[in-house]
Amino acid sequence: MSDRPVLLVTGGSRGIGAAVCRFAAGRGYDVAVNYQGNAQAAADVVAACGRAGARAVAIQGDMGNLADIARVFAEAKAALGPLTAVVNNAAITGKSSPLAKSDPQVIRACIDLNVTGAILVAREAAQALLANDGAKNRAIVNISSIAAGLGSPNEYVWYAASKAAVDSMTIGLAIELAPAGIRVNAVAPGMTQTDIHALSTGDAGRVDRIAPTIPLKRVAEPEEIAEAVLFALSEAASYMVGSIIRVGGGR
Repeated sequence: MSDRPVLLVTGGSRGIGAAVCRFAAGRGYDVAVNYQGNAQAAADVVAACGRAGARAVAIQGDMGNLADIARVFAEAKAALGPLTAVVNNAAITGKSSPLAKSDPQVIRACIDLNVTGAILVAREAAQALLANDGAKNRAIVNISSIAAGLGSPNEYVWYAASKAAVDSMTIGLAIELAPAGIRVNAVAPGMTQTDIHALSTGDAGRVDRIAPTIPLKRVAEPEEIAEAVLFALSEAASYMVGSIIRVGGGR
């Protein structure tokens, strides 16, 4: 096994998760790339990590499913060694609409993954990092959203509520794990240039419509969010516990 710290990124094959994986590989981590359905995208991220000098592995699993969560953590440890850090990133929005016109199944799927799944991932991460008590700089970073404070009216109120739950979970878990030397924080991105807008929200024009309302007059690139995540993972953030870092361009 390598002496490099080992990072698991859920939802690591696309968007922000993929950028986190690539950056982490270049900054000394070996990386487990979790994905749900797009094996080729995950393989591409693994290849990029390898070019950066990291050992990396792609692991399929639905982060809304308890058995899959446990298996993904076990396979990551078997392939790369005990985990040092986890980025809890997997999430969906569902098709955008006012709440009154929304599909209850869309709401349920979002909550199952973004809330129940995220909490179960955090539970598994806590167990894995507590067991690796000899490791330095153990950390969990949950991916929230500025939607938690904005509410996402007429788009996806349920998604905003799910990310508010992530914020609350971050604070509580941070206080629980801090005495063991494990830091838990969250990064709350604003609108970011990923395919979630077309694939999950069903609103391909959302970026062009909302970008002018952002004080910086543009959306974020995934790499800009990944920088904040890597900071929160790093020893430079050694006294940061229970923080929710907004990366929203002024929103």
